Formats: sequence, structure tokens, C-alpha cells
Amino acid sequence: MNNVVQYVLVRGDLTRTLKWPSGAVMAQACHACVAVVHTYYSDPDTQTYLKDLGNMHKVILEVPDEPALLSAAAALETDGVQHVVWKEQPENVATCVALKPCAKGTVSKYVRKFKLYSA
Repeated sequence: MNNVVQYVLVRGDLTRTLKWPSGAVMAQACHACVAVVHTYYSDPDTQTYLKDLGNMHKVILEVPDEPALLSAAAALETDGVQHVVWKEQPENVATCVALKPCAKGTVSKYVRKFKLYSA
């Protein structure tokens, strides 16, 4: 069984405070996932993740707002954890962060403080 997982951090305020349609928020997360898989396509963990498409595992977590999202991304960057920050254009607003698929548990210190996303 594959123990590689992909974590996606999504801003909760997009739907709750800013009243974005849930479909628009889902599109942001999809864009981020495609971008991170494309960016790190040759990575062994990414290849392992893609080998068993029927059993891919994603965990979508809620981050309160843009400052919290950017703070999480900065911590990932500082420690060399590969990820993509997705920004809605042309506004250049950070909406979500997708981490490169990785072995389950290796990034828990960055994601454990966030709860599962709920629309």
C-alpha cells in the first residue's frame, strides 16, 4: 500500500468571509495540485503517488486567512519542503498551498495545527 499523501492548505475565509463560490475555491485547490505535481513531476515521491491513481490520498486542510497561509508557506520554504503557493490572477491573491506528495507523517509538524477543510 502506498503511504504517500498530498496535503493542500485552503483558506477558509474565501467562502465564509469573502463569499467566494465553493466551486471557485475548489478550482484554486485543483490548480495548486496540478502545479505542484507538474513542478515536482520527476521527484520519486511524486512518481510513487502517480503510479496508483485509484488510491491517491489527499488531505485538504483549512487555513484561516491569507496571512496564515503565507506564514505556513514561509515555514515550508525555510525548511525546504517542496510546495506551490497558488495565487489568483490578476489580483495576485494567495488562495492555497499544495505540498508535493510525500511520505505520510513527514510534514506533520507543518500541517497538524490545521483542521480538515469544510465548506
